[in-house]
Amino acid sequence: MSVSSGRMGTSLTQEILSSLGLASKTAAWGTLGTLRTFLSFSVDKDVQKLLKAITGQGVDHSAIVDVLTNRSREQRQLISRAFQERTKQDLLKSLQAALSGHLEKIVVALLQPAAQFDAQELRTALKASGSAEDVALEILATRAAPRLQECLAVYKHDFQVEAEEDIRTETNGILQDLLLALSKGGRERYSGIIDYNLEEQDVRALQQTGGSSMAGQWILIFTQRSPEHLIRVFDQYRRSTGQELEDAIRNCFHGDAQQALLSLASIMRNTALYFADKLHQALQETEPNFQVLMRVLVSRSETDLLSIRAEFKKKFGKSLYSSLQDAVRGDYHSALLALCRAEDI
Repeated sequence: MSVSSGRMGTSLTQEILSSLGLASKTAAWGTLGTLRTFLSFSVDKDVQKLLKAITGQGVDHSAIVDVLTNRSREQRQLISRAFQERTKQDLLKSLQAALSGHLEKIVVALLQPAAQFDAQELRTALKASGSAEDVALEILATRAAPRLQECLAVYKHDFQVEAEEDIRTETNGILQDLLLALSKGGRERYSGIIDYNLEEQDVRALQQTGGSSMAGQWILIFTQRSPEHLIRVFDQYRRSTGQELEDAIRNCFHGDAQQALLSLASIMRNTALYFADKLHQALQETEPNFQVLMRVLVSRSETDLLSIRAEFKKKFGKSLYSSLQDAVRGDYHSALLALCRAEDI
């Protein structure tokens, strides 16, 4: 363990005890999904239920939603393969032919492999004006390294171009450098060892690089260090300068670079709260932002959506489930509620 002078004894004890306290924080958990492996799973029964839902008199939307939002992604893939074997038809294409609108898009997202879903969202974000600093950063910064690498491999296969090449083509400046660094998936994993020397070194670097002309150090620190290390850096920066690091970002950077760095700081501090804020903002729009709601609920449903729900209720005083109930209308209403799963009292 690396411990700098003057920080022995009580400081070290407090650091260890505060780390133990992470167990009580929702953001510390990474497997609190609302969709779990269905224990009574029967692929044959599910195939028959879906076949009946799309070939009977009228399409049974509720039956389709019930199956797909109560099975893990792995189980949904098994259903797709079994459907193909038994009916000689592609389940995804069959459901697309039977559905339309937002519900069709949710069903497509649920039936796609996770990497394919992420790759398509990333491609759309990079090609759409003004989305790179938001959606592209969300995907590149919040996916675990193995899933990110799989996403980038699918991206290359499906679009016949490296994601890095699209980043270079569609973005520029600090935002481009930040996205390229994140796409490397080189963030350090927390070893459990507190490196006070590196912490102080990073704080000094962030204090000395007070402008966009010296953004390289900011990018390196923000994209390479573990979240646990960065949280300590943020705290030490505040103690040393009297201001939050986010205030320094607002003073030193502008435009999409500022927004990207602020978003990345939010992700590092509390990923679940970051997504809760995104969902709340999407629900506050005149017309709820379906794409944001779908992407977050689908992509986090098997990882940490319970944590996101807890942060949402804590910050906004109203549950995510109730907020969706009040704001969302249309055929996809039941699908989003099913992904959210339940009310938080």
